[in-house]
Amino acid sequence: MSATTAPQLPDGLVAIVKRDCATCVMVDPILADISASVGLAVYSQDDPTFPESMASVTDDTDLAVSWHHDIETVPTLIRVIDGAETERIVGWSREQWQAFTGMDSLGSELPEMRPGCGSLSVDPNLVDELTVRFTGSTLQSRRIELASLEDEFEAAFDRGWTDGLPVVPPTEARVLRMLEGTTRAADEIVCPIPPDLVDVTVEQIAVNAVMAGCKPEYFPVVLAAVEAACSNEFNMHGLLATTFWSGPVIVVNGPIAQRIGMNAEHNVFGQGNRANMTIGRALQLVVRNLGGGRPGEVDMSMQGSPGKLSFCFPEREHDSPFESLATERGLEPGTDAVTLFAGQGPSPIVDQISRTPESLTRSFAEVLKASNHTKLVIGIDAMLVVSPEHGRIFAEAGWDKARLRSELEKLLLLDSDGLIRGAGGIEEGVPESLAGTQLPKFRPGGLLIAYAGGDAGLFSSVITGWVGGEMGSDPVTKAITR
Repeated sequence: MSATTAPQLPDGLVAIVKRDCATCVMVDPILADISASVGLAVYSQDDPTFPESMASVTDDTDLAVSWHHDIETVPTLIRVIDGAETERIVGWSREQWQAFTGMDSLGSELPEMRPGCGSLSVDPNLVDELTVRFTGSTLQSRRIELASLEDEFEAAFDRGWTDGLPVVPPTEARVLRMLEGTTRAADEIVCPIPPDLVDVTVEQIAVNAVMAGCKPEYFPVVLAAVEAACSNEFNMHGLLATTFWSGPVIVVNGPIAQRIGMNAEHNVFGQGNRANMTIGRALQLVVRNLGGGRPGEVDMSMQGSPGKLSFCFPEREHDSPFESLATERGLEPGTDAVTLFAGQGPSPIVDQISRTPESLTRSFAEVLKASNHTKLVIGIDAMLVVSPEHGRIFAEAGWDKARLRSELEKLLLLDSDGLIRGAGGIEEGVPESLAGTQLPKFRPGGLLIAYAGGDAGLFSSVITGWVGGEMGSDPVTKAITR
């Protein structure tokens, strides 16, 4: 499909109107007066028989003139000289219209001023279709033609494009609109997507972001998450191939989280927020549909977890007692960023009695010790997500994140005699050769700390991770760029 040429407006005065506009109907009688006095060409967006006062009206019901000439409000009055627009006014203002036409008594019987109405060419229900129609599609993705009686939602299920839930049909108009969320070229190769290691473009990711239900303003976050997931450090291929429960957990930092309406408070890990849910889902669809990471094929998780559908949340930064996760990991404060962590679903920490940071930290440590198994140490990472009510206890005592981490590391240095295989009548554990030592529950850098949740409830969470380091996945933090 090729772009259409902008229709040429005739020299002189030109009016763009529609019948479904009270202001346009109001000025109908004076349009003929303008035509008789100085000449006027009228284009009607919705009814070629309107305005009725004009002997001749140009049909613009296909909105080609309105779209190409950026009409946002009707009525719009334009002056054209030598084929070029020189000035315009929108809505009705008696003083402006009189000056514009040179007719001193024009509209004397009309109100002094009336605002116009929205042009059909910027109607949210039409604008994407018009963009495709008039600019032409530059999309390179393969088109799928559906039979007239084929249900588009069922077709996506039948072709294996879904994660088990319905997806939004990725029409050209929707994909083009998604691409407006980034300044990156549609054909730019973003990265190879595991497990198939296929080079994918911004456009292909946009298709899946549409299917996930994202808005264009979410798209930069999706792109950053995809790049982080496909880094060697995060090892998305390994995360898919493991029989473990884990999937990518996306933590968003920076002003963008609030700007796009993400939820960092009540039910932060749950349903109900479009941005949280669809950003995480978009990453999963990209890996599934573009990379080939399908359950039972390359995705070999033995039981999986709901987080493998979507697990994305922002930190609650506006009142956090701690520096943000992205800042702690080396980015400047206020930077828009994503951090990917290979994690499972959240496990609760319930402590409604502790009122000192020392006691509360011990509660945190007890739950962290049980991550995966009380006798397994060093290999598995975790993320501690502190809630506002628990965070307040640390803030009032003057503890920052570094102090909390330092105290936790002391408490999570464990005597190996209780961890060795056979201790406590449990065959699971570390080799007997490690007896008589102290072992850290997590490797250096293997415990992340974030802050999120609602105001009510003395509860926090542990998101247990997967194997860290070269044998597994390292957390990856990446700045978001538009």
